[in-house]
Amino acid sequence: MCGIVGAIAERNVSGILLEGLKRLEYRGYDSAGLALIDSANKKIVNVKAVGKVHKLVEAAKKSKIKGQLGIAHTRWATHGKTTVANAHPHTSGSDIAIVHNGIIENFQPLRDKLIKAGYLFKTQTDTETIAHLIHQERKNGKISLLNAVKKTVKKLHGAYGLCVIDNDTPDQIVVARSGSPLVIGVGIGENFVASDPLALGQVTDRFVYLEEGDIAQVSRESYTIWHAGKKVRRSVTTIQSKAADSEKGAYKHFMLKEMHEQPQVLQDTLDGRISDGKVLEQAFGLKANALFNKVKNVQIVACGTSFHAGQVAKYWLESVAKLPCQIDIASDYRYRDIIVQPGT
Repeated sequence: MCGIVGAIAERNVSGILLEGLKRLEYRGYDSAGLALIDSANKKIVNVKAVGKVHKLVEAAKKSKIKGQLGIAHTRWATHGKTTVANAHPHTSGSDIAIVHNGIIENFQPLRDKLIKAGYLFKTQTDTETIAHLIHQERKNGKISLLNAVKKTVKKLHGAYGLCVIDNDTPDQIVVARSGSPLVIGVGIGENFVASDPLALGQVTDRFVYLEEGDIAQVSRESYTIWHAGKKVRRSVTTIQSKAADSEKGAYKHFMLKEMHEQPQVLQDTLDGRISDGKVLEQAFGLKANALFNKVKNVQIVACGTSFHAGQVAKYWLESVAKLPCQIDIASDYRYRDIIVQPGT
């Protein structure tokens, strides 16, 4: 449930990053941090805090941190305890800073190799391993940050949404996506990145959704996306976000708000798909009927509240559609030997 925000602009971006993190508070987290390339000394400055984003805001004010390029993160602990040291962003030396969503499954053998190579680890996280790998590629190969990230991600097994900055290239952010969503927010003379477009609703309404395996280089005036070693184009989507979507409003908790929003969400989902008590033929696409006629079993894979929604869907599929349905927790599903019957 972590959140990522990044920004590159002619103006100070610390406020943009902090506002972005506030808009991602609904996702849940236990610590937060941001890193900027300081406008004065051109070095990475890192500020972190355990607890709510307002504590990070207070810490940032005390440090008087300013910069035109930066990244920020809210963390939900996976590897390592909830501490300031384990909060993102993570650095390698004073050169590279990185934020990361996801879990790197082979981080331990990679970490062991880096320790043998002389790297010192200050945290318990898998993310610090990625930072050191990028630093190692930069140092040994004397290659660009972009190429260092490209070489690093080939070594990673697991899920990641990465956002990387480097002292030596203060005019760009490099991002990579595999199994964890990332978007580029397109501005005028400034660009942004985030794990959720909601984080950037205050600065842009134009977004580019990165696809699985994409790597992108984002500068103030432009962005370039690579996939499988080739430059690719991704369409720009315009989204009108509402500030109320990222705020609790009159509710004490985001979960309570989501529970009360369920009737409206269901109505919004069904509008345009049902008429005169019947599901419209085009509701699921022109080829849906041919596909549905072949379905003999349904398998739902989900986590969190999506798992609860899946349990409702299982009840409906079995009672209304008369189709056998199985639902699994996603974190268990990927490690099991799944038997998928024909027609599933």
